[in-house]
Amino acid sequence: MSDLINVILLGIIEGITEFLPISSTGHLLIAEKFGLGERSDLFNVGIQAGAILAVTFIYWSRIWQLFTKWRDPANRDYLAKLFVAFMITAVLGFIAVKLGFKLPEAVTPVAWALVIGGIWMIAAERLAARQPDRTQVTWRVAILVGIAQMVAGIFPGTSRSAATIFTAMLAGTSNRAAATEFAFLVGIPTMYAATGYELLKVFKEGGVQHEDWSAFGVGFVVSAIVAFVAVKWLLGYIRSHRFTPFAIYRIVLGLALLLLIPAGM
Repeated sequence: MSDLINVILLGIIEGITEFLPISSTGHLLIAEKFGLGERSDLFNVGIQAGAILAVTFIYWSRIWQLFTKWRDPANRDYLAKLFVAFMITAVLGFIAVKLGFKLPEAVTPVAWALVIGGIWMIAAERLAARQPDRTQVTWRVAILVGIAQMVAGIFPGTSRSAATIFTAMLAGTSNRAAATEFAFLVGIPTMYAATGYELLKVFKEGGVQHEDWSAFGVGFVVSAIVAFVAVKWLLGYIRSHRFTPFAIYRIVLGLALLLLIPAGM
């Protein structure tokens, strides 16, 4: 029963943190290190897939519109920018993986990433607020968002959503809702690709033979449900609120971890 509770808690953590700008990787690492136990790569892939599926459902009408009305110049332009951002992430990410360039998944670097990212979020939102309200996604935004996704992928604790949303806002799409939509839409194929890559690697390494499939299924479902609720709430929240509370939360959590780690925590 205790293991089932841990699985549910991990699914909840993933569902809440995957698309909120507070770092899912960092929170899962902290949770596993501080009591919920380490899980298999396949389990971690599964709960991430649940969160991605939830966001796909949320944006399904927008995705359907983009692909069924691609003859519309505005839709073609948006699709092209999504594709370019995705390809930049994919190519640079592949190079980074081949070179073995990734920070160790330890609590200390995650804590620093949370603090630095929180400070950057506050500064970035203030800078973006000084710009005219722009909803257009430019090519500069698409290119920089693609790079930001790759950077977030190799720095645990950075948060892919935070990196891409605020990069978009600073690069020209200053409107929070428009920047978030582009960041989430480009994140869907990126995360499906990353999940597929990890899943293929697990299968090749024989990790499926000893997998707890009941825990996998529970984690997947819990993550999907919680992510759906969390993202729906976030999309409503950002219409009239800033991201500052998330930034403050990151800073407080990161500093708390840095203070606790020397004491053996």
